[in-house]
Amino acid sequence: MTHAFVEALQVGQVAPLGPNNEPSGFVKRAVPGPVAVGLLGVEGDEQADLTVHGGPEKAVYGYAAAHYAAWRAEFPQHVDLFVAGGVGENLTIAGLDETGICVGDVHAIGSALLQVCQPRQPCFKFALRFGNSHLPKAMVGSGRAGWYYRVLQPGQVGIGDAVTLHQRPNPDFRFDRLVSIVNNHDPTPDELARLAVMPGLARRLQEAAQRHLKTA
Repeated sequence: MTHAFVEALQVGQVAPLGPNNEPSGFVKRAVPGPVAVGLLGVEGDEQADLTVHGGPEKAVYGYAAAHYAAWRAEFPQHVDLFVAGGVGENLTIAGLDETGICVGDVHAIGSALLQVCQPRQPCFKFALRFGNSHLPKAMVGSGRAGWYYRVLQPGQVGIGDAVTLHQRPNPDFRFDRLVSIVNNHDPTPDELARLAVMPGLARRLQEAAQRHLKTA
């Protein structure tokens, strides 16, 4: 794992979004930190629809800082919005992306321990934020999903904090492969069997794999 660190830190409050004033915490504001990170997320961060957002397995959203250059190149009309926090992440992380992490990785950040447990699947609010219905499909197609952390040890996190690998329970299952499986529904039978019991994987994805195995 290369040297990685928190480049930016963001939280958002529920507010109207888009022409129909959908309640959403998508829009984030930068905070310098350090901020408290608890089992349900970053202090000061809110989610509107708790049926699909938030919770212990979507507590903190991390995103690769390097992805923003590609977004700006592909969608130059949105260059002002594709900056840190632009896709709604809490932690913008330099030096790390989906190809450099594995499912279940535990990262020490500040005094917190955070576990990579599932990718982000973009919803319609991503499109509303930018006024562009093509963006959710573009995130799926590019694999630039980012990752949700569960919080194993609450603590304080701030800008500049190193992101270091504390534990790697699945060293041969890269996170970008999980992103592809979630987006394309293309697991092999062996992968399904592993996902069904994979340490650190979000419970909903374990259960989905278990259901597929029963019907296979």
